[in-house]
Amino acid sequence: MTIEVLDESGAGLDVKHLARLSRFVMDRMRVHPEAELCIKAVDEDTIAQLNQQWMEKDGPTDVLAFPMDELRPGMVGEEPEEGVLGDLVLCPAVAERQGATAGHGTVAEIELLTVHGILHLLGYDHAEPEEHKVMFGLQDDLLAEWRAGAPVAG
Repeated sequence: MTIEVLDESGAGLDVKHLARLSRFVMDRMRVHPEAELCIKAVDEDTIAQLNQQWMEKDGPTDVLAFPMDELRPGMVGEEPEEGVLGDLVLCPAVAERQGATAGHGTVAEIELLTVHGILHLLGYDHAEPEEHKVMFGLQDDLLAEWRAGAPVAG
């Protein structure tokens, strides 16, 4: 698996921690071992520009997902597809505010956004109530498993 994490936000993001989390999620979702993922952390101005350009929404957002080869989770007993999973763009400044509001801090919020973004790259959505239930249930399960055995972020 090729996972590239770039911190262009100036926030001092722990890129190794995010790469480990991403690998964990992709392994659990049975993504092909040769799949590629790029995560870029950016400032609020940059993500606001991307949000306007691609989503036609004003202002900064927390995470944007740009799927590439439309890979889907591998099914048990079936060979997963090889290709480029896609790109995630995160905004640590927005994550910091959301983490404080949620009461779990910035690192936990960035973890949540990373898992959320990878699930979007894998085709999950939350527009409809049933989709929301499935996606957020899976997100919660992955985060709980990660946090139960994950090395402490540093």
